[in-house]
Amino acid sequence: MPRPATKKSLIELSNKYFTDLIHLINALPSEKQNVTFPAGTLNRNIRDVLAHLHHWHLLMLGWYKEGMNGNKPEMPAKGHTWKTTPELNKEIQIMYNSTPLSKVKKMLQESFNEIQMIITAHTDSELFEKKKYEWTGTTSLGAYLVSATSSHYEWALKLISKALKEK
Repeated sequence: MPRPATKKSLIELSNKYFTDLIHLINALPSEKQNVTFPAGTLNRNIRDVLAHLHHWHLLMLGWYKEGMNGNKPEMPAKGHTWKTTPELNKEIQIMYNSTPLSKVKKMLQESFNEIQMIITAHTDSELFEKKKYEWTGTTSLGAYLVSATSSHYEWALKLISKALKEK
């Protein structure tokens, strides 16, 4: 599907992919929800994937809060650059590796709801006008939100589906 470029399409696609992801997982028997993925992926199971999504929601929420308060957020995270995102993702995986899947699901739902509130609070122009906010640099707030929501959920769906087929 095309990348969202309006508030309506961002809400629709983020909700669609998120719902599809949760339905896919909840339809699995519990033993399948906890299966280890084949070698070659950083995220070793469904919990890792959902924790990854949750943590990137938290990062987005932090950038938004700091940016909208007139500050320049450290992106993607303190001590990291976009080039060191793989290392950041490894840190995220380690951070949640002892958190039960049931807790990660709840945390993800809560952070998803917070992100959706941000999206609904803005107009199309506030979301998709480039350089509208100083903290987003040359891009738009919407571009960050697309990356943290619909694009990320689509990635998660594909990763989980592929991993489960290989098992």
